[in-house]
Amino acid sequence: MLAPNAFTGRTAVVTGAGGAIGRAACLAYARHGARVVAVDRSAEALASTAEELAGTAGEVLTVCADVTSSADVADYVEQSLDAFGSIDAFFNNAGIEGAVAPLAEYDEAAFDQVMAVNVKGVFLGLRHVLPVMIRQGSGAVVNTGSLASERGLPGTGAYNASKHAVAGLTRTAAAEVGAHGVRVNAVLPGMIDSRMLRSLAQDLSGGDAQEALSTMGSVAPLGRLGTPDDVASVVALLSSPATAFVTGACYAVDGGALAGMANGG
Repeated sequence: MLAPNAFTGRTAVVTGAGGAIGRAACLAYARHGARVVAVDRSAEALASTAEELAGTAGEVLTVCADVTSSADVADYVEQSLDAFGSIDAFFNNAGIEGAVAPLAEYDEAAFDQVMAVNVKGVFLGLRHVLPVMIRQGSGAVVNTGSLASERGLPGTGAYNASKHAVAGLTRTAAAEVGAHGVRVNAVLPGMIDSRMLRSLAQDLSGGDAQEALSTMGSVAPLGRLGTPDDVASVVALLSSPATAFVTGACYAVDGGALAGMANGG
């Protein structure tokens, strides 16, 4: 359990802050005292997140940015440093689900889009934030992977490939920067009740999304869908001094689904 002031005096940067998990992470950081930099490509989604953060005591900066653009990533890093002087926690979270289709029929442009956001976006976040943390001699990064980082899920080949890549980037970065006092881990969300999961359920079910969601929830031994807060609490823990000896790990937040899930779904 985190102390109420676990992030007091620290700055947390969150990409994909307009989505369900990103927003929950922003709130978790803020409630524990962090100054929060919320980053998203949607100004409307950012405004909604900022409105929720207004009820917390922490300072908040919102930045519209495209995580696939090196210039935009450099800009949100620069704005974070200009506003708060450090980046102590980085939730490298922005991602998209992509199309649902067999690999033999997968659209090339759709594949490229998923890889650009989910892999290049994570890479660029690491590329621009890690030098800051190396100079500081401290910092904690949490990347967002997925159950698809560990399993092959039929119909979502681009997403699977991208999330396997996130696990690889996480382990490589952890091996490279540990000597500088910087930690890099990943969370692997399972079936989390969110816009992304509902979109996938709609596509995979052929129309009966609610039945698909119920089936997805039953995959976990805990017997339910997860919530964004379930993920955010683990993100905050992995970003905090409470996990000072944890790096290079990929933490499943999945209600136990991976424990009993055969490869292939």
